[in-house]
Amino acid sequence: MRRLMVAVLAACAVPVLAAPVEIRLWRHDTGDAEMAAGRAAVERFNRAQQQWKVVVEAIPQGSYTESITAASLVGQLPCIIAMDQPTVPNFAWAGHIRPLDALLPKEATGRLLEGGRGMYNGHLYSVGQFDVVLALFSRRSMLDQLGIRIATMAQPYTAAEFHDVLAKAKKSGRYRFPLDVNGRFKGEWYSYAFSPWLQSAGTDLIDRAGYRRLDGILNSEPALRVGRYYGQLFADRLVERIPADDKAFEQGRVLFHYTGSWKAREYSQRFGSDLVVMPPPDFGQGPKIGAASWQWGITRSCKQPEGAAAFLAHLISTGEIAAASRATGLVPVTTEGAALTEHYRPGGDWRVFFEFASRYAVPRPATPGYPALSAAFEKALADIRSGKEAAEALDEAVEAVEHDIARNNGYGFAERATGSVK
Repeated sequence: MRRLMVAVLAACAVPVLAAPVEIRLWRHDTGDAEMAAGRAAVERFNRAQQQWKVVVEAIPQGSYTESITAASLVGQLPCIIAMDQPTVPNFAWAGHIRPLDALLPKEATGRLLEGGRGMYNGHLYSVGQFDVVLALFSRRSMLDQLGIRIATMAQPYTAAEFHDVLAKAKKSGRYRFPLDVNGRFKGEWYSYAFSPWLQSAGTDLIDRAGYRRLDGILNSEPALRVGRYYGQLFADRLVERIPADDKAFEQGRVLFHYTGSWKAREYSQRFGSDLVVMPPPDFGQGPKIGAASWQWGITRSCKQPEGAAAFLAHLISTGEIAAASRATGLVPVTTEGAALTEHYRPGGDWRVFFEFASRYAVPRPATPGYPALSAAFEKALADIRSGKEAAEALDEAVEAVEHDIARNNGYGFAERATGSVK
């Protein structure tokens, strides 16, 4: 009888639910708004289901890449890592992350703009919620004073016209240096900001058909024209070589600021309807801008890739993309997400940035050699800025990067016997 009672009680007992499986996520420390938006997205995911629990660890940005490399050597990588999109091919080539093609719904990834995807060798390796956009900022009243037209998407400034506009502004005596190009910035800014000028001119940093050849691309005639144009901006004192500070536009000391949409909120609050946002200059093939910001990938060592994928699918859902944009002010990477925001919806005051991202964005070259390529291009521009002839500076960049590619056996891209690439 006692045995029967125990069996009945056991059968009637309420089952104990298994605890959610933890999914570890690493990200770098960023601004307060972005960190808060990330925490809120994680909390919504964890509340919405009971199978998985995402646990976040924030790492200082200065040591973030080194932390990933060190953890990979001892098999201690988390399931999900944040990556700056241009570095995604390098992470994939090094074996840190896995392809997402079969893990994420194609309907969701297919809606993403260029700035929402990280590719390598034809496969998707990362996804993001937002982008930033390059633009020319100016003020309507200051342009009107000089009789300078406002550039539009229908009629951007040509490169020649833009140089003439800058020369006119300088000649007026109102501006010692009429253009600010963030001369105090270092590192990735130069490839992000100025390789689109190459693409606008019909060339590029590297031959994207095979990612092994730069000769005839980065030192082609169109590239030389862009390099000389860039150097002439400094030679003609239209841009300050080493700015004393980064407040020239706010203080009215320059007419134009070539920078990112991260300035949109600050400039909108300061200048209101006097602020104008224009596309970058057209070097012949239409304006171009760099695509993509920080994104998320799943590590190869992750033992719960389906749980990690569920979280990434959550992040790129329409509601979450809109929520991230509303919280941070950054550009959403789907049309549906933009429609749910005040600023980027059709008719919104920042809609122009979404239009730029949709029409002009070009991802940086999807090669593991991109860090070396970007560093070489930065050095070439620094040399041109200091007076070196563009042909010499770009030839040196070509030689340095092609040597790096050869030393790394093509970074996973095969070379045919004929010397062409596939």
